[in-house]
Amino acid sequence: MNLPNALTSLRIFLIPFLMVFLLVDFKGHEWAAFGVFLFATLTDTVDGLLARRTKQITELGQLLDPIADKLLMTAAFVCLVGIGRVPAWMAVVIIGREVAVTGFRAIAASKGVVIAASWQGKVKMQLETGTIALQILGKGILGKWMAIGEIGLWLTMAMALFSAASYFIKHGPELVLEKKGPPAD
Repeated sequence: MNLPNALTSLRIFLIPFLMVFLLVDFKGHEWAAFGVFLFATLTDTVDGLLARRTKQITELGQLLDPIADKLLMTAAFVCLVGIGRVPAWMAVVIIGREVAVTGFRAIAASKGVVIAASWQGKVKMQLETGTIALQILGKGILGKWMAIGEIGLWLTMAMALFSAASYFIKHGPELVLEKKGPPAD
């Protein structure tokens, strides 16, 4: 266990705290949830930088990091649906995209194809992170500025669909078409 992997593990460890702060109504719970969410997303940035700079990239880290990301985002969306800040159908589309792309990458990996993150996926992740942060704060804190969070939901969903389509269009044909050997005599 190296420091980058410990930070990734910390992100997973923080998820129950985020959920409690989102779901239990007490004075300042939005700010507590916001702080935990921002700290958790910061660990995502720092663990990758540390792993690359210190040459501590491990198989465990490569497996655990995307799982931690998906768990954090899924937990946040599920809680935000539960408290009425995100429509369930939007959360299903965004979470469904994560499941579909993860499954697609697993199929590709089983055939020896590595699908790197695309710029569309990176933009989706940034939109998703910012939108979740705004939704955590909610209208009670943001007031009229909450409109940015609502627009963010639509942009996140659109980019989720666009990025998924780009992965499938770019890599689908090479995974679906079976490579045939030379013809038999």
